[in-house]
Amino acid sequence: MEEKGTISIHTENIFPIIKKFLYSDHEIFLRELVSNAVDASQKIKRLSSLGEFKGELGDIRVEVEFDEKKKTITIRDKGIGMSADEIKKYINQIAFSGATEFVEKFKDAKDANEIIGKFGLGFYSAFMVASKVEIHTKSYRDENEAAKWVCDGSTEFEITKGDKKERGTDIVLHINDDSKEFLDRSRLQGILDKYCKFLPVEIKFGTTEESVPDGEDKDGNPQYKTVTKDNIINNTKPLWSIAPSELKDEDYLKFYKELYPFSEDPLFWIHLNVDYPFNLTGILYFPKVKNDFEVQKNKIQLYSRQVFITDEVKDVVPEFLMLLHGVIDSPDIPLNVSRSFLQSDSNVKKINAHITKKVADKLNELFKKDRKSYEEKWDHIGIFVKYGMISEEKFHEKAKDFALLKNSENKFFTLEEYKKHVEPNQTDKDKNIVYIYSTDPGKQDAYIQTAKKRSYDVLTMDGVIDNHFINTLEQKLEKTSLKRVDADIIDKLIDKDEKQESVLSDTEKDKLKVVFEKAIDKKDVILNLDSLAPDELPVTVTMPEFMRRMKDMAAMGGGMGMMGNMPENYNVTVNTNHPIASKILKAKKEENKQKLAKQAYDLAMLSQGLLSGSDLTNFINRSIELVSE
Repeated sequence: MEEKGTISIHTENIFPIIKKFLYSDHEIFLRELVSNAVDASQKIKRLSSLGEFKGELGDIRVEVEFDEKKKTITIRDKGIGMSADEIKKYINQIAFSGATEFVEKFKDAKDANEIIGKFGLGFYSAFMVASKVEIHTKSYRDENEAAKWVCDGSTEFEITKGDKKERGTDIVLHINDDSKEFLDRSRLQGILDKYCKFLPVEIKFGTTEESVPDGEDKDGNPQYKTVTKDNIINNTKPLWSIAPSELKDEDYLKFYKELYPFSEDPLFWIHLNVDYPFNLTGILYFPKVKNDFEVQKNKIQLYSRQVFITDEVKDVVPEFLMLLHGVIDSPDIPLNVSRSFLQSDSNVKKINAHITKKVADKLNELFKKDRKSYEEKWDHIGIFVKYGMISEEKFHEKAKDFALLKNSENKFFTLEEYKKHVEPNQTDKDKNIVYIYSTDPGKQDAYIQTAKKRSYDVLTMDGVIDNHFINTLEQKLEKTSLKRVDADIIDKLIDKDEKQESVLSDTEKDKLKVVFEKAIDKKDVILNLDSLAPDELPVTVTMPEFMRRMKDMAAMGGGMGMMGNMPENYNVTVNTNHPIASKILKAKKEENKQKLAKQAYDLAMLSQGLLSGSDLTNFINRSIELVSE
């Protein structure tokens, strides 16, 4: 037997999809229903402005109410309303006659916005929390009667003549037993604050009490009285929806405090206002950044037509700008079918590129307009610029003109300025320019002072991402290397092939080496004797630049975990021209030679912060003993 046919998708498949898969977070039902009410309210305003509705608009605010005893939540608007035929067209179609089409469209992420707009999918999120939903509605067209629609989440519904007298729609949700949490004032207020805070039509949620001035008493003291007022939960004209020309600095700062009440004032901000080739508005603030990256992230809020969507904006905003704060609003960013998260497409990439360009242009403008102010903010701005130069090639090209390097004397240079500053004195025998840097000027001061004796400049690179930035600079700058100030003795940091004559003979050097080998007695130390200037340190302890850099990157999670576990090897350089070298050799007792050598070595270890525990205790006791002699 042979039979051909079509597999039918039944209407009862719709509700499980909505309840189980479509919305992962049940609280979104309120966002969807309030957004629908706002849309209906805006449509009646639009029809009125076009002259297609000639009646009185009246107060078109949306109201949200709940009744804990009746276990209901009501969303009421005075928008365009619906007739019975429109209910059948816009409400029933998706769940019933449009089921097959819905499931087909649901598979294709690109059609997500179309599904929501065409089929009113957001309305059905109500069944995540309600055992029954009622619609009481009356169209703005006088010839249409009021209608009532009731559905219990099954495939059955009922449409009857309604008793609503005024234009608009009431959605009544009978909350199911699993969703009683939503019959709580603070819970509902929290959801409204999160998703509806900036909707363009006033949202009323009950009332609130406020203390207001009420004259003075007989002694002239101010008196107050408590008044009850409507609790309007939203700001219908958020700052990003206003033209930048109409705003002042205090407006931007006030809005920042509204978004982040416990944050310090931002450094500056960028107002986005694009209408072609995509629609994008928003305000991005540059905060004062702390060293903890994760604490700073996820502070940008994404809106679509003033409806909050998410604060996960990693595809819209470049990774290096995830530390910014603020708001982005775009109806052109594709969302998944539940409007809960982003879908990646060409528009997202264009918006991402536009934001990168706007930030680069703003930073360049600030640098050129007021360099002194820019330098004062660099400790905060620098983290964005460096992060961007590391991660975004196009940003790097723009940023190399306004990226700054700071030296140990707190002087600032652009990349080109610094090259010209150090090239004459810090070029080695192979014609490579060497940038010397410090990651901790306090601990590395002895090494910095040694460098300064040679008139070398030392950069301060103590930021949270400077280890990575150093690598980026070496990749981008021609014939340039960066070396930490304590990575080697100064003559080897910048090797100019200039040799100092030793005051010790080869035999004396051999004897001195034996003394230090016994005094140090460690396998992880590579001992060298070198002829340095007499005023250099008697003993220098260094870790090779490569080894130290890998360990530093491993410590901050740079994907070098294996390097972080490698044993630490240090180079110990004894300056044979320092007076202490001769003093050790002249000591009559072997015990005294060992004591002086150990003391000189421990001083070098102490300068690197490597002396601790019993070694530190012994050093202190030995110092007291030597001072007392």
